[in-house]
Amino acid sequence: MKNEATQNVPREMPLAVLVAAWVVAVVAAAATGRAGETGAYCGPCALAVAKDGRTLYVANADARQVAWVELPGGKITRRVDMPAEPTGLTLTPDGTRLIVTCAAPKSTVAVFAADSGRAILSIRTGHTATGPAVSPDGKRLYVCNRFDHDVSVIDLAAGKETARVAAVREPIAAAVTPDGQTVLVANHLPNARTDPAFGGDVAAAVTVIDARTLAVSSIELRHGATGLRGLCISPDGKVALVTHLMSNFEQIPFRVDMGWINVNVLSILDVRERKFLRTVGMDEQDSGAGNPWDVVFAAGGTRVCVSFAGIHQVGVIDASELLSDSARVMSPMMGVWPIYTSLGASLWRRVPLPGKGPRGLAVAGSKVYAAQYFSDTVAVVDSEASEETPAGSIALGPAPRLTLERRGELLFNDATVCYQQWQSCASCHPDGRADALNWDLMNDGAGNAKNTKSMLLSHATPPAMAEGVRMSAEEAVRSGFKHILFVHPPEEDAVAIDTYLKSLRPVPSPHLVDGRLSSAAERGRSLFESRRVGCSSCHPVPLYTDLMSHNVGSKNAFERHNRFDTPSLVEVWRTAPYLHDGRYTTVKSLLLEGKHGLHRDPGLSEREIDDLAEFVLSL
Repeated sequence: MKNEATQNVPREMPLAVLVAAWVVAVVAAAATGRAGETGAYCGPCALAVAKDGRTLYVANADARQVAWVELPGGKITRRVDMPAEPTGLTLTPDGTRLIVTCAAPKSTVAVFAADSGRAILSIRTGHTATGPAVSPDGKRLYVCNRFDHDVSVIDLAAGKETARVAAVREPIAAAVTPDGQTVLVANHLPNARTDPAFGGDVAAAVTVIDARTLAVSSIELRHGATGLRGLCISPDGKVALVTHLMSNFEQIPFRVDMGWINVNVLSILDVRERKFLRTVGMDEQDSGAGNPWDVVFAAGGTRVCVSFAGIHQVGVIDASELLSDSARVMSPMMGVWPIYTSLGASLWRRVPLPGKGPRGLAVAGSKVYAAQYFSDTVAVVDSEASEETPAGSIALGPAPRLTLERRGELLFNDATVCYQQWQSCASCHPDGRADALNWDLMNDGAGNAKNTKSMLLSHATPPAMAEGVRMSAEEAVRSGFKHILFVHPPEEDAVAIDTYLKSLRPVPSPHLVDGRLSSAAERGRSLFESRRVGCSSCHPVPLYTDLMSHNVGSKNAFERHNRFDTPSLVEVWRTAPYLHDGRYTTVKSLLLEGKHGLHRDPGLSEREIDDLAEFVLSL
């Protein structure tokens, strides 16, 4: 991705030099100031509350700190630096220890004395640790390793990882039942083919771990479920709630109103039976609840609260109403979305927040605290208050002054920009990447849906879209406002989003070994660059694309052309399924079954195929 430090880098520059330029830019940005100054932020993302309700712990992702906040006054009593970006917080059941997941290619779980902030333990885990959950007896910790697609099982007394349990794809949140026997894990994205020939369900899943045996099963959500973020279990352990989007990706998105493209929902799971029960919408007929994030039970389990990250609100509903078989909400697109079971006034109470981008939630009695990522504040909501009661606010530092890049990030995640607030750019491009779905956007005809592309490197690798129908990412951003969000914003908003997308940097691949290619990947690189195979002719360094279109034999009857834009292979490990129609779920199947790019020598051995795939997945 070109950013301000790399816009004039020649194409022949080695990848190592390009990455070095990114590192210099990151270090320079980190040195520009403290929280509250231009270009430096707290970025609160996750919260925990002490058992006595007197201390709030705040994970500040951008500042790489955890703040101790005195309640109810809001005075910050302590800031503790973290070894990497803090992504999740939890307390041991006795309230004496605070556990922080710190995300990196080799993540750290940091354990502190909850009262003093004294460091107690440091435990290594997997790639991009998040979503910590402790067993009720305080003996075990479960940590989601998002990009290793597994869960670490940690013995807290011994201070070490004892097992890894496979998840489905990008585990992002976890919860343990009150009896300690079951662990539920929300997987962020679907892991399925999306081409028309597949014909099966495309949906994210919740992984179920038997805590006694570590045996794994999964609960698949409804067709179209993607973008899982939050997960919680009811106090009685009977049901679990998970927030996500339901994407109407099989319909042509010629409108956005009344939930035509995406709706925002909770799925309810039966924990004991380990099965899906139903999905309940949180939108109103002409007002979406864009981008739900976290979910919690509050007020002794009598209320359910959800942070609506895209519309800067918290939704509150009576738990008995939500969990009844006839949960009633307003009904967008009755013929399309049966999850909206009846007409009538919504049972959700929406609480407007004083800040922007609510993410993680924490509960103390009826009080619900929401981390407002873009405002460097924490909102305070009384879940039992009347409709007129406004939310309070706790400042974590001076009010942030947004750079153009940060404003672009806010706009990219802001569903209030969209007509009727149904979605944001991040709905289809979470974290600036892809939702793993196909969409038929009509800019290249109809009946030929294309897999969502990551925004990483989009501005450095024109044209945009699989058929190159947009000459640049700048043009695609402006078309997205018009044809996906159905608005006409000022040009400065589009410029801000351009600036944010240019700032995206690749995450180091989980296939690297201590930041370097494995032996298999080194062999794969030799094949990749060889005349025998010739992958580098279409995917040359440093961006691993020749910026041209090629016929790779993937045209279907509804496509106008047989040539498709060559995507960058940087971070391709994150962008399955593959080819423009998502017909392959792995790079190996793309090579072995699809013979993609192997026309020069289709007779590679299986080991050579494995080595080649390992190199590509290491980029």
